[in-house]
Amino acid sequence: MNKILTYILTLALLSSFACNFTQKIRDGKTAYQRKQFSVAIPMLKKEFKKEKSRVTKGKIAFLLAESYRRTNQTEESISWYQTAYDNNFGPDALKYQAYGLKQTEQYEEAKKAFKNLGIEIGSPYEYRREITACEVALRWKEDMEKTGYEILPNDFNSPAADYAPSLYGDQQLVFTSDRKASTGEDAYNWTGKQFSDLFVVDLSNNRVSTFDQNINTPANEGTVCFNANFTELYFTRCFDEDERADNYCKIMVSRKEGESWSTPEMLNFILPQINYGHPSLSKDGKTLYFSADNPEGWGGFDIYSSQRNIEGWDEPKLLSRSINSPGDEKFPFIDGDTLYFSSDYHTGMGGLDIFSSYKMKNNRWSPLHNLRAPINSGADDFSYVVDRRSPEEKDILQQGYFSSSRRTGKGADDIFKFKKGVPPPPPPPPPIDTTKEPEPIVYKMILQGYVLEKIYKIPNNPNSQVLGRKPLDAAKVDIKVGKQRKTVIVGEDGLFTIEMEQDTDYDFFAYKDNYLNNNTNFSTRGIGQDPSNPVTTYEVEIVLDKIFKNQEITLDNIYYDFDKSDIRNDAKPTLDKLAVLLVRNPAIKIQLSSHTDCQGNDKYNERLSQQRAQAAVDYLIANGIATERLTAKGYGENLLAVDCVCSRCSEEDHQVNRRTTFKIID
Repeated sequence: MNKILTYILTLALLSSFACNFTQKIRDGKTAYQRKQFSVAIPMLKKEFKKEKSRVTKGKIAFLLAESYRRTNQTEESISWYQTAYDNNFGPDALKYQAYGLKQTEQYEEAKKAFKNLGIEIGSPYEYRREITACEVALRWKEDMEKTGYEILPNDFNSPAADYAPSLYGDQQLVFTSDRKASTGEDAYNWTGKQFSDLFVVDLSNNRVSTFDQNINTPANEGTVCFNANFTELYFTRCFDEDERADNYCKIMVSRKEGESWSTPEMLNFILPQINYGHPSLSKDGKTLYFSADNPEGWGGFDIYSSQRNIEGWDEPKLLSRSINSPGDEKFPFIDGDTLYFSSDYHTGMGGLDIFSSYKMKNNRWSPLHNLRAPINSGADDFSYVVDRRSPEEKDILQQGYFSSSRRTGKGADDIFKFKKGVPPPPPPPPPIDTTKEPEPIVYKMILQGYVLEKIYKIPNNPNSQVLGRKPLDAAKVDIKVGKQRKTVIVGEDGLFTIEMEQDTDYDFFAYKDNYLNNNTNFSTRGIGQDPSNPVTTYEVEIVLDKIFKNQEITLDNIYYDFDKSDIRNDAKPTLDKLAVLLVRNPAIKIQLSSHTDCQGNDKYNERLSQQRAQAAVDYLIANGIATERLTAKGYGENLLAVDCVCSRCSEEDHQVNRRTTFKIID
């Protein structure tokens, strides 16, 4: 995914972090770790030339490839991933190279890379969807002349990132950009460019100016929409709450006051520690669509809708599985009863692809449609906006704008205009036998479920890198539909298949000896029946973790303030997941352990680590886990993960040693 999408939607803003540390960076690795990728690239290239060790050269080459990828320089990243792999970096280099090949539409090469990658990690299953997507993309490219679409560049694009257009007035667009005129004195060192702001362009002369000063701030603003008479606007702003807190993107609202806009306010349904973005308002102003990464969704970013009420907006509702997936769904745009949005999970040509679905009776959504090439490409394609402000040209069915990071633009992201003409007529269908009654349409919804286990880089070491997943033979799955239950046993392919009913909730509980139980669910509520696509297939995956008794497993993202044992807000999601695991597996008992680094005296470290371990146990008890299932143990500095001479340990070594772990003891 391109740089702007990453920082404005899925990651913390990092603005104060980036600016505060710029002058202290003296090497490429440090610049990379602080996400200052444009700073890291020249440093890493110099370091690569000087380095003699092949292993170290491989590590530097991978950081270089990652830095190029995160700054949307995909061709350069592909080459450096190959260099990293040639210098023994491992399968991660092959993986990102394969995705880079797909993004640059080198689909045949990408297919080979994904196949080789599956063989290398020991699981052809892991990349089967990507191989299928490459095959589909090749066919769509061959047929793109038949779609009737014409793609036109816009002169107002710049070498910076320009994206997320929104119709404004009679002949204007408001869009997001990190061009030099953006508010704020410092460059965003992730990209080496400015923070993003809202800009307005007059389409009659392509003249660009900054949007209202009450909206643009030194933070990141973007992805705006307006009501029908342009007296109300909604947009995304990413906050930097304090030096220790994660930063989140929120949807703001502002109203027209004379020639200016009011001070923006956060929408009433916004929850803490969730990213919100990409608002789109229905023509009547009564329904707001947006994306959010709420953990209670279907996975990643999902698309929600909210209805306007007297006090503001109702509790948002998650759209159906016709639209949302385990991946990311973003940038909704509602045009009448048709919803356009982007997804990186549904079968597509590259990163984000643009899809459409239309609203049917009883709030159901039709099976989705990929807009295909030339709207979609191997790059990120998003923010599709239909423009109905002026009479359409003869033989033009639809026109508007969309954003893309494709290489034919001027910069990282660009805004393209599209015109959809009448496509050439399809070949005549075979003659119909009028003497026979037409066959009735048979609608089917098929669910394919897979039970999987993780592939570790170091076998039997759950703290080592996860390379992928593979099918888990002979696992059992309890399928619950209302009061009905049945059990299936999967084979070597880990697959079970069921035919689903409309408006039905399905629960799946998977288990196998020596593995931790896990579950998932699927709902057909809100999925409509489309005569042009009567048979639809969906997937779920259930991953079972192997039980490693009396072996410590590190819990990620458990941090404590200096000299304190309180559970911080940023640690709670990890402990919440552990609580869910314990509920799913009521027979197991665990020991929660806390470790310090080697700094400080032994007694102090042991006391502090015991307090921290007990705080984690107390948190789980408060969340309903029985006391007798939990043990707290503080080890202080007695079991260092990195056993270095303390005075010579790096800060990275200290951070690895400061960890919270759990192990299954019964």
